[in-house]
Amino acid sequence: MLVKTKAIVINALKYGEADLIVKAFTLSDGLRSYMLKGVLKSKKGKFKTSMFQALTRLEIIANHRNTGKLEYLKEAKVLEAYQSLHTNPVKSAMVMFLSEMLRNTIQEEESNEALFHYLEYSFEFLDTADKYANFHLLFLLNLTRYLGFQPEYKGDDMPVFNLPDGVFQEISSNDYCIEGRNVDLLKSLLGTEFDAMQSIKLNQTARNEFLNMLILYYELHIEGFRKPKSLSVLNEIFG
Repeated sequence: MLVKTKAIVINALKYGEADLIVKAFTLSDGLRSYMLKGVLKSKKGKFKTSMFQALTRLEIIANHRNTGKLEYLKEAKVLEAYQSLHTNPVKSAMVMFLSEMLRNTIQEEESNEALFHYLEYSFEFLDTADKYANFHLLFLLNLTRYLGFQPEYKGDDMPVFNLPDGVFQEISSNDYCIEGRNVDLLKSLLGTEFDAMQSIKLNQTARNEFLNMLILYYELHIEGFRKPKSLSVLNEIFG
């Protein structure tokens, strides 16, 4: 079926000498993978490799056969090119990390408009933000809402967070219960908007500890989740 839809590039992988496999999250049909033949060697083709940088927003026309195999793009154009996401070195490191996290977490091959609009809004915000050191923490925490395991918080003073169950409680009940600074930060970030996130002051140690806790939370809730290789690059940049 021929479909015209918005799409957000998750990642692009070189295949052979000249081909590119692009994974994208589409507004119409969720996660899709496309084979772009000869794009790496063609200088006159309608597709340019720069169009498929991670998190780029596209409008595409594609043939979705819904067979679980690679789809084919007929047309693609960039929607509102980013100003800093791929040129600012710190934001670029964040983009690399977040695209890898999305590749390891989004598995839906069906429409999820709420998730698509969340991604679209988030990356627009990051592109224009001047202060964004905590962005990846809040982004990943909010993403859990759309993936089905958002922490359940009712504004109480429970001092322990149970990672496997995603709830706050009075005492530890398993080896994956946390308490202390990470719990306080988790409560502070829940319900916080992007434009208010920098009011939460963190040093690098606190930021890294919370990120490691978030990644463990993802590991416990997503089968087959792989820790992103780009995490070390992100930590080095922010360090």
